[in-house]
Amino acid sequence: MEKQHKSEKRATQSERQGHGEQASEGAGKLYVVATPIGNLGDISVRALAVLAEVDLVAAEDTRTTGHLLAHHGIGAKLVALHEHNETVRAAELVARMQAGKTIALVSDAGTPGISDPGALLVARAMEAGITVCPIPGANAAIAALSAAGLSAPHFLFYGFLPAKPAGRRTALAALRELPYALVFYEAPHRVTECVADLAATLGAEREIVIARELTKLFEAIHRCRLDEASAWLAADPNRQRGEFVLIVSGAREEKQEGLPAEAERVLRLLLAELPLKQSAALAAAITGARKNELYARALALRTTQVEK
Repeated sequence: MEKQHKSEKRATQSERQGHGEQASEGAGKLYVVATPIGNLGDISVRALAVLAEVDLVAAEDTRTTGHLLAHHGIGAKLVALHEHNETVRAAELVARMQAGKTIALVSDAGTPGISDPGALLVARAMEAGITVCPIPGANAAIAALSAAGLSAPHFLFYGFLPAKPAGRRTALAALRELPYALVFYEAPHRVTECVADLAATLGAEREIVIARELTKLFEAIHRCRLDEASAWLAADPNRQRGEFVLIVSGAREEKQEGLPAEAERVLRLLLAELPLKQSAALAAAITGARKNELYARALALRTTQVEK
């Protein structure tokens, strides 16, 4: 019986650690709660239960969150946590959780910490041994991708590009060769110039999906070539309003014809001193190029030399 009791105790401890890495004894918990990005109905039953039960809700804007909670009949206590006070407020909230309080973290819309405040609080909570529990839900980038129709197996979420044109173009130049769908957030007052820079930097032939006001009354999702996007936005001023998700198709992976230049150089050097088969094998080991392609190229080079 004693062995069984110890075994059950170990199992309970293991289960507790599985829900929160090194959770402090007697500490509270931090819930990271996703909230709607527009339509107030897009919130899970679990999220509503958590918001109703926690001791405190840390919100990016207490007015926005207050409206959401009132809509669902929840009278939670609110405290502001935003980009300007997160460093100080995080320390205060961690202290409360160490004293046993439970806190829900929410942003104005979507998932906290994704182009929104919250990551610092989560990091400080984890450092303090407090259990962090995600309550998944709405996210603008994922919502836009699901309705984009781009058959891309991979995507890169960038978030907001630099606001100044020079910085934006520099950032885009670094992304130009990536073969992934690129996902950006953009504000209405910058969307026109941003789309122009996307076309100029990434290439006019790529596709773009412009998703605006997702889940809201004037939701719109438009797909076209990048060189057509500016004209589409300009055709109707209403198309430039709202919050935007911009998705651009990835760079095409072009097949190289012939050997890479470095593989060709190494192969030629080796052929000058070694037999054909050995040259191809060594060149493959040195450069990482395919052995059969190197052998075929070596054979062609030797044939040319013989003919001369």
